[in-house]
Amino acid sequence: MPPRPNKEQLIQYVEQSGIAFFPEMHGFFALNVDYVFPHIVLMLCLNGSGRSLYDMREITHRKNDLAFIIPGHIMRPLECSDDFVYAMLCVSPKMFEDLRFHTFSHDYEKFNYMPICSLTDEQAAQLQTLIHQVAIIAKHTDEELPHRYQALLAQLAVGYEFLNYYRREQDKQWADTPLVKLFNRFCDLVVEHYRESREIQYYANLMHLTPKYFTKVIRSATGGLSPAQWIEQYVTTQAKRLIESRATHTLQETAYLLGFSEPTSFYRYFKRVTGMTAKQYQQLTIGHGDHKQ
Repeated sequence: MPPRPNKEQLIQYVEQSGIAFFPEMHGFFALNVDYVFPHIVLMLCLNGSGRSLYDMREITHRKNDLAFIIPGHIMRPLECSDDFVYAMLCVSPKMFEDLRFHTFSHDYEKFNYMPICSLTDEQAAQLQTLIHQVAIIAKHTDEELPHRYQALLAQLAVGYEFLNYYRREQDKQWADTPLVKLFNRFCDLVVEHYRESREIQYYANLMHLTPKYFTKVIRSATGGLSPAQWIEQYVTTQAKRLIESRATHTLQETAYLLGFSEPTSFYRYFKRVTGMTAKQYQQLTIGHGDHKQ
């Protein structure tokens, strides 16, 4: 594993080993690029500062800030200082689900609405110690440690318990408001069902809300962004990700992967939301020449 992997190497490594830890990462992978990671990502800022968008809402990263990024959600780094350094822990969805199944319920929802938790120096040091212990276990093979997976889960459970303790100390009412719970539910439903539907009515029905009240809630949670706009940005972000990562696929295949019944519907949708055609975006990000038509 290289000391600073690219996104594709990182995803492949986490899929193979279940977990990956990088004690010092200097700067974001790339700026103004949307990332939708398939695994849990924890970023602890060690120095400097940065800004990013999480599910289209701006967040800041300062020393001792911990970012908790949930699979399927969107993060777009905007800028960072020259001395921006962070430690990063990545956990596969299977490992995290096993952790939650055996030890916790849906505590991660506290990090869905606002993924940043500001720690004290002491808390940050404690968390780093716990994460380093996870990394020590992860370095060994299953042959060396027959109970490696169980040991990792146990150590992650300790870290997760402390993490929720830090969040409760920061804001004892954090995830108890109806607004936060509804927005969390909406985000997770879009991640799960965006291929099936992109209609407000569909998600309002799943949440047992009227479209009018549903829209009011989401606008309030996002600072003015409507459910339709949130869904559109999420879908086009997924579209861009597929276009960028699937250079050997046609745009028609991309449309079907996103759940559009007809490629022309996807083309109209993409242009209406982004202001450019899918083909233009493909040529802009990957270049001319080797794409199937």
